[in-house]
Amino acid sequence: SIGTGNAATALSQVIKKTTKMSLPAVYVLGYNEAIEMVGTPEEIVAAVLVKMSGEINGIMLFILKIDFINAVLDSVLSKDIDNYMDLTELEKSALEEIGNIIISSYVNAMSGLTGVSIKLSIPSIAINMLGGILSVPMVEFGYETDKLMYINAEFIMDGVKLSDGLLMLPDIGSLNGILERLGVS
Repeated sequence: SIGTGNAATALSQVIKKTTKMSLPAVYVLGYNEAIEMVGTPEEIVAAVLVKMSGEINGIMLFILKIDFINAVLDSVLSKDIDNYMDLTELEKSALEEIGNIIISSYVNAMSGLTGVSIKLSIPSIAINMLGGILSVPMVEFGYETDKLMYINAEFIMDGVKLSDGLLMLPDIGSLNGILERLGVS
């Protein structure tokens, strides 16, 4: 909830629009379940990826769907798109930074709650099918676990609900450390 509030506030300041978020639901899902919750394997999406290191190692992915992208681009650049492939380098860079701000809001809240130090890599953005996007964390950490943490909270900008998804895949040692610090056995 803290990360959700921080993300909504940060996004609101960047795009200069009233932005709220619904109360988040957190799910621990298998790869196929995560795809079903976010969309379909063949659905084209954009995603911002950040690697976590330090006391927590893993990957964070922020999935951006076209309605969210258009709301942000309209506010920041007075532009919208019909197709992901229409994104210019400037627009991709803006979305990459928005994704980084949102991911950082969640990670900073988690770091504050657990008292752990988490470093974030430089963000990168990709456009691909959802199945392809979600295969990245599975390739990186699938040898340890086939589970993803899915944080589902809708952004609401000027009263309109927008599609997005935030996925976290910590390595198994990091996940156990997070749960231990939160008092979950």
